[in-house]
Amino acid sequence: MDDKVSRWPRASTDEKVDFATRMGKAFSSLNAELDQNYFIRCLEETANIGNPGDIKLESAVKICVSVKKDPPE
Repeated sequence: MDDKVSRWPRASTDEKVDFATRMGKAFSSLNAELDQNYFIRCLEETANIGNPGDIKLESAVKICVSVKKDPPE
């Protein structure tokens, strides 16, 4: 969680899947759409669009959750 988002593109596929799976398990109770696939997609976009600079994974996860925190009606 303390790693910078800018390191995400260099992480192995296994590391990305492991991290996204843990986040999905932690947040899926808020919204079923907050699953492994969502976190992989959201973190890929966060890391690869623009300049993530010094943003840490913890902050990126919070952003990803805040975008989807309300379940669809």
